[in-house]
Amino acid sequence: MLGPMTKPSTNSSLAGAFSRFGRIGFWLQIAIGSIPIALLIYSSLFGGGDGIGTRSRFGLVQYLEIGSLFVLAFTTIWSYRYTRLAHRIAMSDFGPSILSLQRAAWIGVAASALSIVFSGLVMMFEVTQLLLYFLRAPQAGVPVVQTTSGGPTSWVSASDILSLMGLIFATLVQIVVLMLSLWLLFRTTAEFVEIHRTDDDWPAANGA
Repeated sequence: MLGPMTKPSTNSSLAGAFSRFGRIGFWLQIAIGSIPIALLIYSSLFGGGDGIGTRSRFGLVQYLEIGSLFVLAFTTIWSYRYTRLAHRIAMSDFGPSILSLQRAAWIGVAASALSIVFSGLVMMFEVTQLLLYFLRAPQAGVPVVQTTSGGPTSWVSASDILSLMGLIFATLVQIVVLMLSLWLLFRTTAEFVEIHRTDDDWPAANGA
């Protein structure tokens, strides 16, 4: 229950916020999440099964990328859950409590922040590795650079830059989702404070 002192107009306002921000976060993440899938399909069809680019990559980066994709999937599902919560809020007699709404917003904030951290670490490692490759390569403006730094031949291609661009877009979307979750947390916290203030004023209003 949202609480006996919650006004129907407040229920409608909270429901609208959760529904609106949930839809925005869900579809933004669906659009961005399709980029890694498209890259995998491109790699399978045109990359000879060797993955995007043929340069060697840090094992830690691959684990971070997998973790980032899992968190992205979770925050996408969580954004959809916001829309379900909005439906329950609108049904004031069977709505969730303010504390459960706060908890849901907190989980969204934490998951989005974790995804940003993962994506930021991956971008840092990727850019560092690309910089080292290009510093060892001849200074030429070519779309594909071959590097032979005393080891197996590897290539830095436009696909590597495309992968990095996908990470940047994913990070931007996660920042947007984080802002939406923070706003929902603010709204639910303000409502929680308002309910308790109303409860405190109730005895005084009845001459207690």
